[in-house]
Amino acid sequence: MNDNEKFEGLPFYIELTQLPDEEEEKGPKGKTMHETETASEKKAVCVSIYQKGGEGECLSSLEELRRLVDTAGGSVSALITQMRPAPDSRFGIGSGKIEELSLACKNTGSHLVIFDFELTPSQIREIENAIDYDVSVLDRSMLILDIFASRAQSAEGRLQVELAQLKYTAPRLMGKGKDMSRLGGGIGTRGPGETKLEIDRRRLKAKIAQLEEELSKVEKNRNTIRAARDRSGITKCAIVGYTNAGKSTLLNRLTDAGIFAEDKLFATLDPTTRKFDLPGGETILLTDTVGFIKNLPHHLIKAFKSTLDEAVYADILIIVADASDREFASELEVTENLLSELGAKGKPTLYVFNKCDKVSDSETLLDMKRIAASTGAKFAFISAATGEGTDEFVSILEGLCNAGKRNISVLLPQSEGSLLGIIYRDGENVNVEYTAEGIEVNLTCDEKLYGKLKGFIKK
Repeated sequence: MNDNEKFEGLPFYIELTQLPDEEEEKGPKGKTMHETETASEKKAVCVSIYQKGGEGECLSSLEELRRLVDTAGGSVSALITQMRPAPDSRFGIGSGKIEELSLACKNTGSHLVIFDFELTPSQIREIENAIDYDVSVLDRSMLILDIFASRAQSAEGRLQVELAQLKYTAPRLMGKGKDMSRLGGGIGTRGPGETKLEIDRRRLKAKIAQLEEELSKVEKNRNTIRAARDRSGITKCAIVGYTNAGKSTLLNRLTDAGIFAEDKLFATLDPTTRKFDLPGGETILLTDTVGFIKNLPHHLIKAFKSTLDEAVYADILIIVADASDREFASELEVTENLLSELGAKGKPTLYVFNKCDKVSDSETLLDMKRIAASTGAKFAFISAATGEGTDEFVSILEGLCNAGKRNISVLLPQSEGSLLGIIYRDGENVNVEYTAEGIEVNLTCDEKLYGKLKGFIKK
């Protein structure tokens, strides 16, 4: 299979031919995507490797990388791929492909090279030195962190992103041969003391500790808010899913939340919670969360733990999938795996297949039904943008919120008056009347509260 066949249908692929007659003007090194200014500095060559038989998965990942580059404000000018069992220890790709990569950068005037897999510090250095053109080399994780840095709006979001960036950067600090001062003992190894590299590392370590302390305070505040929500007894629903699945658009449709929504990856980073009144009169909380993606950097997951925990502490999960995306099945798998990693699996779940107005293939919709039905969970087909199917979605959600709940009347003896506090905290639609026989209470309760009160139920 040649390159043109492999990349058929991907309009951003450019076949490389020969060197231009004159070398393009060189651009500055060291700039990330959202810091670049000129069109040439925003051009990127994307690089990936795949094992035998893995061409399709490679193309899918590269298409997602192209969307990430687009989100960061850049454009993909060329692709370089290579079939190999594992990344090369020096360049990630073979030395012959490095020459092709150098040619690609010159031929397209691209000053960015982005690898679709994680690189070590030494690999980044070797690649930049080997390319006969001024380029900055990033890997997928660095690009995602860069996007998060440009999109974070709240103080908490900026703290989380900065911490993730520093933790990713710290092990990538390195010295450059004789330019660094010597620290060892003995003849020829003595130097003026602490090197700039060691100073940078020490400062990074101190900054990381400071950010972790600040985030710890933020997390305590978030936990206080969660505890207040728990005491209120209001059902909490977390809207989760792959990035750009339409989570923010859905919340906007239901609550007029006014959240920024755009057809790009990671349009929303900061969680937003809004009240929503179900048709039956019950009020619930809906929380929009940060989107998931394949190979989400581990440091990003740790830094955003307090935000991602919105799914952990939710009563119901609303998993949104982009029905118009041909990779929806694998994206659902990524979402479910991350939820499992966070410890949020096993909750009542509603699968929402969004953007169905863009799907004309009935077989695709049947596949979605089969996937959802196999989990035993409820599912709905909607278009959050047009409102199609949202009434049915709300009806299903209301059923989930009321599942296991029952309306009961209890008569409490005066001596059991302390149970009133629990009833007010955990019950719904509570109506209390003091009588000669005792305290008569009508309420809606879940199974847990029912177990505490069943001995007092009026016959």
